[in-house]
Amino acid sequence: MKPVRTAARAMLASIFVIQGVRSIVKPDATSETAALVTDRVKPLLEKADPRIPTDARTLVQIKGVSDTIAGLALATGHFTRPAALVLAAGLVPTTVAGHPFWDRSRPDAKVQQTQFLKNLGLLGGLLLAAVDTEGRPGLGYRTSHAVDRSQRSVKRSQRSVKRALRTAKREAKIAAVSATAARKLPG
Repeated sequence: MKPVRTAARAMLASIFVIQGVRSIVKPDATSETAALVTDRVKPLLEKADPRIPTDARTLVQIKGVSDTIAGLALATGHFTRPAALVLAAGLVPTTVAGHPFWDRSRPDAKVQQTQFLKNLGLLGGLLLAAVDTEGRPGLGYRTSHAVDRSQRSVKRSQRSVKRALRTAKREAKIAAVSATAARKLPG
């Protein structure tokens, strides 16, 4: 299954790496569309920290860098789950701003709907990659089973203590009977 997983991640990541590099090199191509989202988040960014850039061109380049790095990480199998989450988080505003198929006044509404659905499919693939544990048990499973193992270990210890107590009582009783019998013997 590993070659399939590796190939699928590389294919999924390829569009993000290519688009990320394009956004870094030519940010003006998408900064007008991105302004639909960046203008809305600009007050939040300024409120969070005035040093954060708020112009659409710079934010497009920043997203391009993050898409390129996360795409390469996903494609090469390094930090695949966090990389998939970063890509998924960046895909949502891109899809909403870039493919508003619900705006029927646009002449390309059908094309936008197709692109929106394509991005929705990419989002599904990224979410699968984000939860993929590569056949190994996830953290939740390992944690719950560690708790189960420790509870079983405690129960085994309790049974061992009870068994040792019963054995000690039995041996003490035998020793007492033997001592009583030994006192009755002449000699």
